[in-house]
Amino acid sequence: MSALLVVAILVVLIVGHELGHFIFAKISRVRVEEFGIGYPPRLFRFGKIGDTEYTLNWLPFGGFVRLFGEDGDSKNPRSFSGASHLKQAVILLAGVFANFLLGWILFTSAFMLGMPTAVSEDTPGARLLISSVVLNSPAEESGLMAGDEILSVISEEGSGAENLSPSTVSSFIREHGGESLIVTYARGGEYFEVTIIPAHSVIADESGKPALGVAITPIAEVKKNFGDAFVLGGVFAVTSLKTVTVGLYTILTDSFEGGAQLENLIGPVGLVGVVDDASGHGLGHILGLAGFISINLVIINLLPIPALDGGRLVFVAFEAATRRKVPNIISGLLNMLGFFLIILLMIAVTYNDIVRLIQ
Repeated sequence: MSALLVVAILVVLIVGHELGHFIFAKISRVRVEEFGIGYPPRLFRFGKIGDTEYTLNWLPFGGFVRLFGEDGDSKNPRSFSGASHLKQAVILLAGVFANFLLGWILFTSAFMLGMPTAVSEDTPGARLLISSVVLNSPAEESGLMAGDEILSVISEEGSGAENLSPSTVSSFIREHGGESLIVTYARGGEYFEVTIIPAHSVIADESGKPALGVAITPIAEVKKNFGDAFVLGGVFAVTSLKTVTVGLYTILTDSFEGGAQLENLIGPVGLVGVVDDASGHGLGHILGLAGFISINLVIINLLPIPALDGGRLVFVAFEAATRRKVPNIISGLLNMLGFFLIILLMIAVTYNDIVRLIQ
């Protein structure tokens, strides 16, 4: 079921991306020859309206728009290659704009339905989630991970932290430094227990007080009205854009230095597990995750890799600056290389997904 949900999310986001290209091509009076859901071979032809065929195709992993003169051969003013450089750039950027807008809409919907949000300690019904784990701390060595929900912390004598909150848990741990504590936590719908001995000077401060080595954040499902949800959705979209950009920049710089951690990336296989976990928390979680994936598509498509919108924008910018067209054979070869690069990356990421599943 989760695999079908992943396919459905990707289809909606990719078709939305292509719809952006489609709308702005129509506005720019560039002829759209086909708008397809899924990828060829063709399964069904809905019909033809004006110059555009609308089709359903066999491979249900997205969609596409076929523009007249996209291969650069035509001088016709209604062809993509015959349009001005500004119109070409706008049509190419329309896809990522559509994904940003979709992300905003999905985040807005998620906040209206109920989105996990950091709240104050005294918020009724708040859950305690681990937001980060200190390297080489007792918590890390015991297997606790960011995202785990703390359910209870008790001593071997049976006393426990009451009215769970970050402050009561921290106080209880400090009072029982050096003792074995039993931590019950939830992860992915399953419950676990682990015995941990708090250590001194886990966190780099002057106090040196006993600690497990985790940062704990109270989280609650917060439902917002449309106005507040719309504003928060926009803030989340912009924040996610920044987060994805910084993360991608880190991966790229690390790869040039020989330290890229590709095992931290997830592909379609790994996404099934993430969606499965989100589906256990309700529709709001699923929509929020879909929004974040949509923002990811914004950045990925802007990468200056041939075969992606970002690579095609580089060609348009080059032609506008030099007033010379990139030869079709050169652009074709570069697009092919870009396509194979993307395929290789997907194979590597999928391999990591499968290894994680086996482990």
